[in-house]
Amino acid sequence: MADNTITVVGNVTREPELKFLNSGQAALRLSLAVSRRWQNRQSQEWEEKTSFFDIQCYGPMAENAANSLDKGSRVVVTGRMEQRSWDTPEGEKRYAWELVADEIAPSLRWATAVVTKTPRAEGGNFQSNDRPAPVRTVEPTTYAFDEEPF
Repeated sequence: MADNTITVVGNVTREPELKFLNSGQAALRLSLAVSRRWQNRQSQEWEEKTSFFDIQCYGPMAENAANSLDKGSRVVVTGRMEQRSWDTPEGEKRYAWELVADEIAPSLRWATAVVTKTPRAEGGNFQSNDRPAPVRTVEPTTYAFDEEPF
């Protein structure tokens, strides 16, 4: 079985967007800018290229990330690349690549973090009524991810 695991380290480019699917599951979208810098061997000039990644995550991690991350936060994201498609109102097929996160963590290279464990149900399984108390208020909305991306 083929697997596509990817790890990216970069800065959040806009405020994370927390929503809830029709099933009630939390879903988070965020965008990450990942910059790479190198020295051109011929000109000896420094060059830089920035790539942008759309990130998705679900469940308790989505809520924790929404309560922990802001625009500009430097994070480490590990997950898998998935292609999504949708039809435009004109009937054209469109495609987008997204990184579906398995883990999201703050980068501690240039920052510090305080970790607060979220409550878990007995036996270690997360229950929907055991959601952690939010650190800041996030307006939830309901939608499905089959719509056009940002």
